[in-house]
Amino acid sequence: MKMCGRFNIDLLPALLLLATALPAINSNGDQKISAIRPILSLANKDKDWLISIRRKIHVNPELRFQEHNTSALIRRELDRLGIFYSFPVAKTGIVAQIGSGSPPVIALRADMDGLPLQELVEWEHKSKVDGKMHACGHDAHTTMLLGAAKLLKERKENLKGTVRLLFQPAEEGGAGASHMIKEGALGDAGAIFGMHIDYKNPTGSISSSSGPTLAAVCFFEAKIEGKGGHAAEPHKNVDPILAASFIILGLQQLISREVDPLQSQVLSVTYVRGGMALNLTPLCVELGGTLRSLTTEGLHQLRRRVKEVIEGLAVVHRCNAYIDMREEDYPAYPAVVNDERLHQHVQRVGRFLLGPENVKAGTKVMAGEDFAFYQEVIPGVMFSIGIRNEELGSVHSPHSPHFFLDEDVLPIGASLHTALAETYLNEHQHSGVL
Repeated sequence: MKMCGRFNIDLLPALLLLATALPAINSNGDQKISAIRPILSLANKDKDWLISIRRKIHVNPELRFQEHNTSALIRRELDRLGIFYSFPVAKTGIVAQIGSGSPPVIALRADMDGLPLQELVEWEHKSKVDGKMHACGHDAHTTMLLGAAKLLKERKENLKGTVRLLFQPAEEGGAGASHMIKEGALGDAGAIFGMHIDYKNPTGSISSSSGPTLAAVCFFEAKIEGKGGHAAEPHKNVDPILAASFIILGLQQLISREVDPLQSQVLSVTYVRGGMALNLTPLCVELGGTLRSLTTEGLHQLRRRVKEVIEGLAVVHRCNAYIDMREEDYPAYPAVVNDERLHQHVQRVGRFLLGPENVKAGTKVMAGEDFAFYQEVIPGVMFSIGIRNEELGSVHSPHSPHFFLDEDVLPIGASLHTALAETYLNEHQHSGVL
């Protein structure tokens, strides 16, 4: 069976028939996973509601720690569904809970914040807030988790434990996950699942991998201060432009000459600002950029060497260097490292729910995700869910002002969250731990 670029809900009966023929890890596992068979069709009945929720969030995007309206919408829906929750957590976050309240405990996470971008997609539900846009799919993530809340509530008799639903603020640079952890959002959870949209794979497909998956990330800025003066008398000046030029070249050599070529690291200088006059040496030059590594340890090493190179080369050129790693505004993110057993759980549940042809091996990406903070505390896996649909124009990468979402993904994502939680609890009900 081939899928033509997107998931067709009309193929559900055939997919379910195929899924019943899939080998399970054992007969007991077969019985446990078979209980999720109706979830996708149940989620599809909620499709119109899910679309309406997503569009309400989309037209009113809110930046990190400002998700007041989004949070209020989620709480109204949770109240309507009769689901217990705690608020506020990490300023605007919410932690809902469904199930027995006893172990085992599983956590599902969605991020809520938008981006400081002007939406350039002309459609009825375009962002109404100038300079703000949901260009990374967080509106869909939130909607899918809310859809899972509804399904889990309706199917609570199937829950052999407890599900914690984390509606998290400030993923985009604010390290909202670390704030959620500090305020007890994980509770007694033994594992956590996260899901992110993926514009490269078709709607109705998922991908996951084990081990390092997303990069550890931080940012840096430097001010190189010299002595300004007339360009006709360079011997009387201390040229910060020359110093900055050597610094940029020196930084590039950190990757090419100090990092194992079998490791993945990135150092990008993304801006340089200096003087404006054609006949004057400026007093200072400012530059900055980003550092990335597929290991958290690699990022720490790279940060240390960046500081040493900038300071050392500034001294060589008789300048002073002032370095800011922007920790207050943009805390460093650790690397996302997926747990092998949870990755296998995602693959197995995905094959059963969506069909084996729609479950792919994931790829490593040098983007960052604060989901990594949860993984420093408990085992976790972040997997991707496809939204690519050429007919709709759902083909643009996240953080693009042209980003557009295939809303057919919403019931699929809601059903996946639900199925992952139910089967995890069923398979760990006697252990209470992963």
